[in-house]
Amino acid sequence: MNPIQKFNWYRKEYGLAAAVRRILRKLVGRDVTSERPPAEQFAVQFTTGSHETGDQPTTASQLINARFAGSAPLAVFEAPGPRLRLNLITDSINSGSLFGGVGTAIILATLLARRAGAELRVVTRTQSPYQPGFKEVLLCNGIEYENNVDFSFVDIADKDSQLDICAGDYFLTTSWWTTASTLGSVSPSRLIYLLQEDERMFYPYGDDWLRCSETISRQDVAIVLNTRLLRDHLASSGLPHLAELGLHFEPAFPAVARTPKPAKRDGATRKRLFFYARPNNLRNVFYRGIEALDEAVRTGILDPDQWEIVLVGKDVPMFSFSGVTPTIVPTLSWSDYGDFVNTVDLGFCLMATPHPSYPPLDLAAAGALVVTNKFGMKQDLSGYSSSIIVAELDQKSLVEGLRQGVARIESGDTRARTHGLSDSWERSLAHVTEVLANNVLR
Repeated sequence: MNPIQKFNWYRKEYGLAAAVRRILRKLVGRDVTSERPPAEQFAVQFTTGSHETGDQPTTASQLINARFAGSAPLAVFEAPGPRLRLNLITDSINSGSLFGGVGTAIILATLLARRAGAELRVVTRTQSPYQPGFKEVLLCNGIEYENNVDFSFVDIADKDSQLDICAGDYFLTTSWWTTASTLGSVSPSRLIYLLQEDERMFYPYGDDWLRCSETISRQDVAIVLNTRLLRDHLASSGLPHLAELGLHFEPAFPAVARTPKPAKRDGATRKRLFFYARPNNLRNVFYRGIEALDEAVRTGILDPDQWEIVLVGKDVPMFSFSGVTPTIVPTLSWSDYGDFVNTVDLGFCLMATPHPSYPPLDLAAAGALVVTNKFGMKQDLSGYSSSIIVAELDQKSLVEGLRQGVARIESGDTRARTHGLSDSWERSLAHVTEVLANNVLR
């Protein structure tokens, strides 16, 4: 994209103010392309003599609260309210945030509220909630919800922004920092923590890692874990209580399963490879991925006359693979993503964490072959689908994985084998919502 196109896209995704701030930061020479861990991105950064908000802190507590603004106590006040209400606490539900974890949180909140007979409220903290995005997630996943949904924006950058709560309020949090923030204001018995990754891995050892570890280690909140694989990893890495106390579920993939796979893309003469490209999310090991792809192109494994290479992700720079320029797609809506996945022949999706991540499972559910990586206990994903090739993260192994994927496709070995992939969120979350409705939302 040229600079104007990129500005317009960023403005659409994050708002005009954020787009202007991004330009100003670039003009003054600040590096905004490197990843900042999720909790750290909310921090006020202090310098000698001045800081971004204009006022120097006068106490240690002010300094700490400013540095960890994302996990500071949720600002609340008591007010009359419904008998039973479930509050989904997340940072944003705008289109750039809806994939994977946030979409799953919306689905869980909706099905739990429906099962418990509770009112539902979505509370965002960094961006005003984009209400059509909420509806799109439910529609694409075949979930019906006839009741009204309330939306609130409690801006963590606005000290006057508050949330009204009552005795009937319960909270579904979506990260360690939203969990810590909510626990600063409400009883642990009223909170459910949806944990979808080993969030300790977002940080080097330090203050953020410490606060994250303390939050994950708590045994006085209900915890729901995304996949048995993540539960087993956490239980074996210092959190044994999760093996007994943590509820877990396997995700469902109706969004791609409900989209008919075209026999051939209109006008397409080449097969399509999709690389999950997020250079600023370090766990996606973007640079190792393009190393492997570059070698696969150079050695003829990926013949550019036979293969189109598509990179999907934010902030991908313009470059070429041994003279072959890939197609770069910055972001997609939920429905457009479902359509796109059904055009892919081979996926290449890396994630240096124990969770399988969603794109490999999305692709397998859509009938594509996919190459992903091993990590810790994540050694074999054939329980989900034998269409998933799992390789070590060294370049040679990844290139070999790509070679195997291409060979299977060229031999006609493209039959979908989705042994463990559900196409219904109602079935996948039935046990979790039953337990939570009976034991937490009372």
